[in-house]
Amino acid sequence: MGESVVEVREGFTGGRVAKARPSTLRRPPRLRRGDRVRLVAPCSPVPDAQLDAAVEILTGWGLEVELAPHVRDRHPLLPYLAGLDRDRARDLQDAWCDPDVRAVFCARGGDGAHRMLDLLDFARMRRAEPKALIGFSDITALHEAFAVELGVATVHGPVVGTRYFVGDEVAQRELHTTLFTPERRMLLTSPGAHALVPGRAEGVLFGGNLSLLNDGLATPHSRLATDGGVLVLEDVNEDAARVDRMLTHLLRTGWLDGVRGVAIGTWTDCPPDPGAIADLMRDRLSSLGVPVLWGLEFGHCAAQLTLPLGVLATLDTERASLELAVPGLE
Repeated sequence: MGESVVEVREGFTGGRVAKARPSTLRRPPRLRRGDRVRLVAPCSPVPDAQLDAAVEILTGWGLEVELAPHVRDRHPLLPYLAGLDRDRARDLQDAWCDPDVRAVFCARGGDGAHRMLDLLDFARMRRAEPKALIGFSDITALHEAFAVELGVATVHGPVVGTRYFVGDEVAQRELHTTLFTPERRMLLTSPGAHALVPGRAEGVLFGGNLSLLNDGLATPHSRLATDGGVLVLEDVNEDAARVDRMLTHLLRTGWLDGVRGVAIGTWTDCPPDPGAIADLMRDRLSSLGVPVLWGLEFGHCAAQLTLPLGVLATLDTERASLELAVPGLE
């Protein structure tokens, strides 16, 4: 994310107010009707019916939709992977480097993104023009890598070959607006959002799935600069003790040093209950001395918000919102 100049002062209903002017990442261009896009499967296998439904929806948006050659593959030995690492990496790289492709949609998260990162030719990919990369969950590994290696802003949004997109008209509408008319999605909030630690902070949005961020520590792409950034966090199917261990690990390694604020999304099927996870977040993150906002509806949930990563935003717990300084796409 580049270097940042940060001014911090105490105040704002007991929290910390942070003002940052970090370097943002290059924003890809918005989509227009007639644009060619490609669907890739960099992680787990995609159900055929949901993949076909996603193609129909995106075609209905006026896009020319292509499927990557290996998008329907299954790994011969490891059933949780959508084909061989080298094939998944080649599909992603070729989609990114094709000058006629205007966006890359990830069809599913799951598992496997970290396995193929070292097979990508980032030197070649840096020569390509930026384009939107869309996905969440395991795609967090790609968001980190693309920020570090390519300096490109990405889109934390639905993986289109799943129930988080197919059959979810609200999530479809949120993603469509972000991709086609991003100036209409500058203020991101949810009805139940509220402060865990009050305050206001400005910084570049980064982060995603807690498990993926934790698993990526000490890898080349965990060098993503947190200083001056606003961290977004979500996860699924992790109990409170496991979430505690991951947060503590991030704190003890110093990875969270310099974070200006934290926006917390959904914690679906994370026992014992959401209230316990909220209490845990307050306990673990209050030591950072930065504002923490709970309850934004992004991540593993219905009607999820789409979040542009790599752009400057203001987290305001009094307004229970993230407000983008610029549209997520050019």
